[in-house]
Amino acid sequence: MNESMSITLPADALEGTVAKVSEWLVTEGQSVKKGAPLLELETDKVTMEVCAEIDGTMAKIIATPGEQVGEETILGFINSRDKSAPENSMSRDPVSEEKTSLPNDKEIVEIKLATDQLEGTTAKVANWLVDVGGYVEQGAPVLELETDKVTMEVNAPVSGVLLTQEKQANDEIGEASVLGKLEAGEATNASLTNSSQVETATAQPLKIAEAGIRSSRHLIGPAVRRLLDENKLNIEQISGSGLGGRVTKNDVIEFVNVAASTKKTNEVMAHSSSSAKHMVSRFVPHTAMRKAIASHMVESLLHTSPHVTSVFEMDMSSIIEHRSMCKMGFIEAGVKLTFTAYFLAATAKAMQEVPVMNARFHEEALEIFEDINIGIGTALGDEGLVVPVVKQVQDKNLFEIAKALQQQTDRARHGKLTAADMKDGTFTISNHGVSGSLFAAPIIINQPEVAILGIGKLEKRAVVESIDGEDMIKIRPKCYVSLSIDHRAVDAYQTNLFLSHFVETIESWGK
Repeated sequence: MNESMSITLPADALEGTVAKVSEWLVTEGQSVKKGAPLLELETDKVTMEVCAEIDGTMAKIIATPGEQVGEETILGFINSRDKSAPENSMSRDPVSEEKTSLPNDKEIVEIKLATDQLEGTTAKVANWLVDVGGYVEQGAPVLELETDKVTMEVNAPVSGVLLTQEKQANDEIGEASVLGKLEAGEATNASLTNSSQVETATAQPLKIAEAGIRSSRHLIGPAVRRLLDENKLNIEQISGSGLGGRVTKNDVIEFVNVAASTKKTNEVMAHSSSSAKHMVSRFVPHTAMRKAIASHMVESLLHTSPHVTSVFEMDMSSIIEHRSMCKMGFIEAGVKLTFTAYFLAATAKAMQEVPVMNARFHEEALEIFEDINIGIGTALGDEGLVVPVVKQVQDKNLFEIAKALQQQTDRARHGKLTAADMKDGTFTISNHGVSGSLFAAPIIINQPEVAILGIGKLEKRAVVESIDGEDMIKIRPKCYVSLSIDHRAVDAYQTNLFLSHFVETIESWGK
């Protein structure tokens, strides 16, 4: 007996916002497979697919393109497939039957995240690196996940054929989520044949006799197919970088961008053929990290908190003197003593006087923390910016702070940071002066924190000092220090009080 199931969005998929239907990818009466995309939704930030939760037939489309929908909106209905139907029934599904006829001695292994890999945070699927029906070796990457700071790979727990992709691009996942399933086994024509029989309706059928073990160019995911259709491309034009020559989404994007760049260059050169000057440019696709940074920064500055910045000038003489006396001892102990270590220590002392700066803003309350966990903005060249966190700074001495700071920045620059290294921050420091910047404002607050400290370039300046009643010009090592705040949470009084204590700690260090 067939049963009808309503199509709705997963809980918290929109996080309280609304979306609108972009297009349906199936029609009424069409047979669909569990996990296959049914329709696309658009928000102001992302496009997401809604997938079938069961095998069956598309019975009724309710929400029409352009219609706004929420998490409780019924988008349509699917009739489940009647599993008790006789062999010659019209409802018989060859693909489903082939799936159930897999050899009993084959082990089905779930693909999950390692325990504590996300440290309680969530991520979303960025891209599958192996299509359904593709063979993968144990330990090889199967898919990529994104957080707002890092992109991480999930590796195959065993060697085998990918049977299902339980989560699709942009789906949010947690540590307990089942991402996909593998049929464990060695790379043989037989195993590939079995895996192709359970492939979802979104992939092309596998031809073992023609493709053999190595070829995967026939496997085209929905995102790749959509890009090919939108740009009127033939897959044979594009070289695949995926396993077995599979054409990935990034391959298509790169091909389109290169083609656009070449076309633009040719147009410019043709237009300027009679001129001595012409412009040549190229398009570089944004990385996942760059997109995440852009979204996070715009959200913080324009849509979340009103930024206000206060600026003090700071004399660095005391810590320069202290560092010159101590740095060799630190080096002998295997630790590099940087000015940033002093900034972390001074921040912790200032927060003891103004604890409201060590907080996160929520709509109903300000959450003030006991532990002072300071994130350090670390540039990765053209790749972007990450913010590793040094935790419990209030309990550490200068040596311990310098050691923890060195470990985190080394991990960042060698691409070894984990999600745990960048979570639980309560305050952030941007030492932008290391790249020559005298002053930057506003520095974007790392939401939901309430403030971020900026340190400018150290340089010698002429200052007027009163000595024995006479004004004298002295040369002092100075820099600008700024504090950008979320004006919803704190005001000028707390801002300037914090900076006063911070500057006083630095200028009186060792005295």
